[in-house]
Amino acid sequence: MAFTREQIAERAAREIPSGCVVNLGIGLPTLVASYLRDDQEVWLHSENGLLGTGPFPYEGEEDPQIINAGKQTVTILPGGSCFDSALSFSMIRGGHIDVAFLGAMQVSMTGDLANWSIPGGKTMGIGGAMDLSSGCRQVIALTTHQSKKGEPKLVSECTFPLTAKGVVSRVITDLAVLDVAQDGFRLVELGPKVTQAELEAATGAPILAPKV
Repeated sequence: MAFTREQIAERAAREIPSGCVVNLGIGLPTLVASYLRDDQEVWLHSENGLLGTGPFPYEGEEDPQIINAGKQTVTILPGGSCFDSALSFSMIRGGHIDVAFLGAMQVSMTGDLANWSIPGGKTMGIGGAMDLSSGCRQVIALTTHQSKKGEPKLVSECTFPLTAKGVVSRVITDLAVLDVAQDGFRLVELGPKVTQAELEAATGAPILAPKV
């Protein structure tokens, strides 16, 4: 048994300090919006030009003009604002985003991130990931621990084209929560009923003991 996608998102939401401005990348990270507590006072930023993004709307209440960067319909919280993408990216590049949750195809033990292209596969373009990974104060990767082919996504060195070098500090997967530690991944928390042996077998880099 391991973390479900919803449990990954809920666990990620607990990483956010109160009062932060947070960007949620396309895919799995968008689920985090549904698990934020009111007392966290978090402002969600979307690079297409939204600050104050709320959770997904209920069925029948969608507004097709209010979307996130992944073209999903979202809501806007009271006090939220809309602006153009140039201003949005100025916020990112200017260091005004506290935390970015990004999906990952590979993360290295030194914090390198690859999340936009698989060699020999379809390439959609790097999009805003390059700016987010380099401009945000903290980058946390959310991903399954292995690819659909059973290959490890947490590796000693990335073999896919990089999005950015040395930017990821923590990875939350369906098997565990781990910190980048330069000579391996340091275990923070195992998923439910996941054993140390299962984690090590699914990881392409050393697993280090938790800090005491």
